[in-house]
Amino acid sequence: MIQLFKIANQKFTPAFTQDEAFWINVENPTEEESKALMERYDLAEDFITDLQDADENSRMEYDEGNILIILRVPLYYRHQAANISFTTAPLGVIIVEDKIITLSFYDNEVLTQYIDCKHRPFRITQQSFLLQIALRTSIYYLKFLKEINRRTTRIENELHQSMRNKELIQLLSLEKSLVYFSTALKSNEIILERLQRSRWLQQDPEADDLVEDVIIENKQAIEMTNIHTSIMSGTMDAFASIISNNLNVRMKFLAAVAFVLMLPTLIASIYGMNIPLPLQDNPYAFAILMGVSIVLSVLLVLYFIRKKLF
Repeated sequence: MIQLFKIANQKFTPAFTQDEAFWINVENPTEEESKALMERYDLAEDFITDLQDADENSRMEYDEGNILIILRVPLYYRHQAANISFTTAPLGVIIVEDKIITLSFYDNEVLTQYIDCKHRPFRITQQSFLLQIALRTSIYYLKFLKEINRRTTRIENELHQSMRNKELIQLLSLEKSLVYFSTALKSNEIILERLQRSRWLQQDPEADDLVEDVIIENKQAIEMTNIHTSIMSGTMDAFASIISNNLNVRMKFLAAVAFVLMLPTLIASIYGMNIPLPLQDNPYAFAILMGVSIVLSVLLVLYFIRKKLF
């Protein structure tokens, strides 16, 4: 899908032709749409095909006057079937002539505000819009980190009630998301620092202050990710120890119960042998043997209680 936007009163509004458009947003393009873009703007094929790789790293590339900047943006899968709720994907920003093209093969929320034309007015240039996208990317990382923290707290509360694999698997999924976030943010940091030194960005004098703000927001997101990763790692280790300890306690309890049941079983087994036995002619033999079994079992239970095995 290709969407066209022009500038009106420092905001984006829909455009009808590519000639009047300043911003061309391309989402999940078909093969025909990709070929049309490459032919119209003389783009290198890998400008588009590389973005299909979910693991494509952030980078900045020049080709015959065109510039490709790839940022790693956060994704949030809300449906239950997703194996992992939070991950990252590449978002390409291509600078061609007097236009800017955003291209993504994965649904993300970073550009939603601009696509809906509900953003605050700002002085729109190629440089400023790219930095706004990078700033929104960092903001969404921080937003999703807060959601990860909220989910972690909820899962911890559930784990206090019952030690189940379901909660541990959820924690593992969130821990993987934090690893993805950390890797993507550090990759973005390298690109932002390179972008700050580029001649292309310096063509817009007002972009210097904005790029500093973007780098600061990205560093903050990195710090928050590192903090949450440390907390998550400690939490996983703590609950693993708790589960192991609970298993040991239950095994001790079962062993103690087995000992208690073993005494009546042993006495019954001995008196079940077909040989002369004490009390075999006593009419009260059964009652005596049951009494002895109960007394020995009670004494053993009291011993285990004293040793805190019950």
